[in-house]
Amino acid sequence: MLRQVAEGVLIHQSEFVQSNAVVVQGRAGVLLIDPGVTGSELDCLANDLHEPGRPVAAGFSTHPHWDHLLWHARLGEVPRYGTARCAANVRGQLSDAGAKARIAAHLLETEIAGQVPLDLLGLITGLPAETARIPWDGPHVRIIEHQAHAPGHAALLIEERGVLVAGDMLSDVLIPMLGDVNGTDDVIEDYLAATGPPASDRCATQPVRARRPPDRPPGAVPAAAPIPGW
Repeated sequence: MLRQVAEGVLIHQSEFVQSNAVVVQGRAGVLLIDPGVTGSELDCLANDLHEPGRPVAAGFSTHPHWDHLLWHARLGEVPRYGTARCAANVRGQLSDAGAKARIAAHLLETEIAGQVPLDLLGLITGLPAETARIPWDGPHVRIIEHQAHAPGHAALLIEERGVLVAGDMLSDVLIPMLGDVNGTDDVIEDYLAATGPPASDRCATQPVRARRPPDRPPGAVPAAAPIPGW
């Protein structure tokens, strides 16, 4: 069920790792970010959008992990975007004929085995590098590409609504995924930089700061109190 978190912004939370699909209302439809995760949840999301007459105008995947690349036929054949680097990573994954089978095999160990539709997985278009905003007829959604969590990850700032879509970066139940810890970059500082919007973005900064204690030692990873049961 959709829940409003700000004017014109709603979320649909999956029971699987409590990830959020985000709906942004535009003038002639909605922008749908990271829809998921199971077939029944995607079907419920399609129902929630259909009943009040909210056609999907465009989609966006914040990063190239399988649970952020999903889609459902009932959501329509609309442009689905990601950053150029994200889309390139997805193309590389899907060039392997066994990629979807491996995802399905991985899910056999979870409570959603056999419940995730993979037929429309990853059919996204990479936006040109340095694209500042998602191209659609609605509130400005700024793309903030960074180096944390996954290749081509993009946080999205809905400036008019005071909402930051972090794409797993501030999960209540998942530990931070730091990317290539064997590389030359400082992955912890990349993560912290990605979860700290510029000071001018005051609308989004305070909720993010609440997850980063003021006495955090240099180099510490963002932390939130664990939810019971996780």
